[in-house]
Amino acid sequence: MIYFDNSATTPCLPEAGAEALKYMTSGYFNPAAAYAPAVQTEREVNAARAAILSEISREPGDLIFTSCGTESNNTAIFGSLAAMRGKGRVIASGVEHPSVYEAAIALREQGYDVVFAPVDETGKVRLDGLAALINGETRLVSIMHVNNESGAVNDISAIRGLIKKASPDCLLHVDGVQAFMKMPPVPCDLYSVSGHKLHAPKGVGALYVKKGVKIRPYLVGGGQETGLRSGTTNVPGIMAFSFAVHDFAAHRDEYVSGMAEVKNRLYSNLSSIRDVKLNGPEPGSGAPHILNVSFMGVRGEVLLNALSERGLMVSTGSACAAHKRGRNRILNAMGILGERQDGAIRFSFSHFNTVAEADAAAGLIEEQVNLLRRFRRR
Repeated sequence: MIYFDNSATTPCLPEAGAEALKYMTSGYFNPAAAYAPAVQTEREVNAARAAILSEISREPGDLIFTSCGTESNNTAIFGSLAAMRGKGRVIASGVEHPSVYEAAIALREQGYDVVFAPVDETGKVRLDGLAALINGETRLVSIMHVNNESGAVNDISAIRGLIKKASPDCLLHVDGVQAFMKMPPVPCDLYSVSGHKLHAPKGVGALYVKKGVKIRPYLVGGGQETGLRSGTTNVPGIMAFSFAVHDFAAHRDEYVSGMAEVKNRLYSNLSSIRDVKLNGPEPGSGAPHILNVSFMGVRGEVLLNALSERGLMVSTGSACAAHKRGRNRILNAMGILGERQDGAIRFSFSHFNTVAEADAAAGLIEEQVNLLRRFRRR
């Protein structure tokens, strides 16, 4: 099998899985308990917290452990706004992950003035379009660091500059799920991450909250996570997440350059196929691990199934929207419509992937694309 759908999820590092197992068996203590083994577990969780936090931001702040990127995004958006007085403007982009986009729609129904910033043809937020939307009533701007479908990288530093100039009290939330560890840290007020995108188990995520930013919790009870997210601490998930972060940090240059090499090799191979269109930035200027291309004259879903039957796993977009029928909202916002949208396939890579896999995948794709085009012409 060749697995090129790492933006949906990544295989768990065996060592990270072993770390989780250790804290489910010998280190199973609840860190909220008062006896010595539990206190030691709490220390280990807090050491993991500090290690992950140091990779997210260079600015002082707290790290709230959550169950996933969706919870982190929802906590950032709903929690920060709930702590503010009055309702004002909320800005997101039209290409945000469903956990941000649907949250914005819900806020509009609650009476917030919600607007969506435009993006260019690569999926990157247009700074001029965003600047035109920011006013003195803007409470929150939520922009993803790396687009999960096109691989476009937003200039978060420039976005923050625009926000603080036009509305100094406005908060900037960044969905960093696809960027964490693969891109340098960026200045922001809130930053969301998820463990299973980085070879940790599913079921653990985190939210960075800059010092001084207020969050109103929507899970109450035992007061865990300094009262911001009650619930029994997911020690196995947290410790496995910390291990995966440590591993990536220790091999960052090797892992990132390896993903970029596979991406560039695959795109170079696919470019030799007739009527292939790139959806997103040029490979060298986007995120190192995401490539989106359209095969004209072929339906993406049909090609996906044909490739899956032959052991190549890819996607037509976000896994969180895979079962929703209709047009692709992200590609729509990028101006990619019609036959080109229908033929779009997303490839996403991890450091486990190889150039040899890129070569094998390209050969299989060319074979199936040519076959499906012949059937369609009939």
